[in-house]
Amino acid sequence: MTGAAVELRGVEKRFGAIAAVRALDLSVEEGRFVALLGPSGCGKTTTLRMIAGLEQPSAGDILVKGRRVNDVPVHRRNFGMVFQNYALFPHKTVFDNVAFGLKYRKVAKTEIAKRVRRALEIVQLPSCEERLPAQLSGGQQQRIAVARAIVIEPDLLLFDEPLSSLDAGLREEMRIELKLIQHTLGITTVFVTHDQAEALSMADKVVVMRDGRKEQEGAPDEVYNSPATEFVARFFGNVNEIAGTVTGRCAGLVLVRIGQGAVVKVGQASLPDGTVRLLLRAERVRVARSFSDDEGSAILPATIASSDYLGLLVRYVVDACGLRLSVVQPLEGTVFADGEAVSLRISADAWLAL
Repeated sequence: MTGAAVELRGVEKRFGAIAAVRALDLSVEEGRFVALLGPSGCGKTTTLRMIAGLEQPSAGDILVKGRRVNDVPVHRRNFGMVFQNYALFPHKTVFDNVAFGLKYRKVAKTEIAKRVRRALEIVQLPSCEERLPAQLSGGQQQRIAVARAIVIEPDLLLFDEPLSSLDAGLREEMRIELKLIQHTLGITTVFVTHDQAEALSMADKVVVMRDGRKEQEGAPDEVYNSPATEFVARFFGNVNEIAGTVTGRCAGLVLVRIGQGAVVKVGQASLPDGTVRLLLRAERVRVARSFSDDEGSAILPATIASSDYLGLLVRYVVDACGLRLSVVQPLEGTVFADGEAVSLRISADAWLAL
């Protein structure tokens, strides 16, 4: 018996000669929120559909609470599912949409009414029972789809890109709501997304996939700050790639010469001597008119090449020591002008070595 709510052991899915999922091992602990993250075509939705019972694995086993469910049909798996298009019945009222799974399970009418009301209260739509889906906004339809999924008191909640069709503001609001609902109910949840911010902000564990394989899994801060592969490192945010040469070591830091002779401090003691490739995320660099000396950071002179005002953030392209770098940072005061002389501060732990 396994202590995991859901476990995949060597799961594969082939469509003819195409391998959509390859030798996937995955454990989802009880009550956790796990995000399957990756680009289009990486196998994350196929994995979700196999867990749901909508696709049969070509090899391997899927276990739910220790019981193999490969041959259990979808309607006998007590799972709640929310899809990208919500899949609401357009001709049914909100009440009937939410109650559908309960009626299918032959729950008593009085119990149905009580559970539908509770589900609608959880998603903060308590007064919409008699409305049709067409009379609701996209965000409200999303909430009704969630209410329909949770009303059956599922063993597992499955989400397939549920926020991708919402506008940016509503998407941010629903991220918070979905995480709060999951935390309140404690339902084990698997969430498919291609949006890095969505996965990092919502999940307890992130599983990064590529070409049907698992590249890395771990807590959000782990996969972001300690990527196991170059693909994972590049997948998050805007990344600068810089070639350098190790010139020495000092106080546990590695000294690396980059660009036109600038020396930076890299906090990876295992970095070998010789030529190295470094990755630097745009959001790990800071731009100001000047910085005081910092033993744990490199301070480099730079010039603003261009700037993009993004509201709370500003994105700069800067020229520094013969290199052109991207920088994203919170807006502090005014935006620096093109051609303005500035300084860059890069902490030793900001670098990722390849």
